Amino acid sequence: MQDLIKLDLVDLATAVGLMAIAIGLSVWEKVGLELNLALATGRTILQLLVLGYILDLIFALNNAWAVLAILAIMLTITAIVARNRISQKIPYVLPLASGAILVSTVLTLLYTNFLIIQPDSWYEPRYVVPLAGIIIGNAMNAAAIAGERLVSTIKASPTEIETHLSLGATPQQALSQYRKEAIRAGLIPTLNQMTLIGMVAIPGITTGQLLAGIKPLDAVSYEILIMFMVAFANLVTVLLLTKGLCRQFFN
Repeated sequence: MQDLIKLDLVDLATAVGLMAIAIGLSVWEKVGLELNLALATGRTILQLLVLGYILDLIFALNNAWAVLAILAIMLTITAIVARNRISQKIPYVLPLASGAILVSTVLTLLYTNFLIIQPDSWYEPRYVVPLAGIIIGNAMNAAAIAGERLVSTIKASPTEIETHLSLGATPQQALSQYRKEAIRAGLIPTLNQMTLIGMVAIPGITTGQLLAGIKPLDAVSYEILIMFMVAFANLVTVLLLTKGLCRQFFN
């Protein structure tokens, strides 16, 4: 199979032309998204170039501490984003989000590395960094959706919750239904993706591997593994996060 066709600066500059056309269409139709599109274009180029140089360095070092450092940075950023989407007024949301994402990521990577992939070293950057990035990113989205749903539902239902408590229900029982609904909400995007994957469009990970010259069946095998990893990690994340959030509403 032919090696990957590499893109040089001219090719990337030509690719920017797509965004230039998009900005032009926004101006033509008077949509008002010109600044948003321009900022998004700039951030995409800058962030991905920085990521490329950092990963190139980490792959070259092939050092456990370097891998752990980049994972810690990724975890911190995602936890802050999840906290901001859920609520900044509820105490301990940041440690709850970071703890839930950390536990789910560690469990998933341990299972995958030692039982399935089995690389030469547990910190092999080629496997650990991209897989952890996929897990952490998806776990952040699930945590944000589930946490926001739980917090907003509880705040909108004080009378119903107080009625349950006055009738002898424990705090866990009073919030049980809201927690279940939040957990389902956090898992819906993942379940929808698993239901339609391969039928509507080729997943991004599979597309990247195909472009890199990987055989289709090998690419699909990794996509199956990734989807199962994401589903497991997301469920563990929302279970831990919603349980911790429920405790913050009672003294």
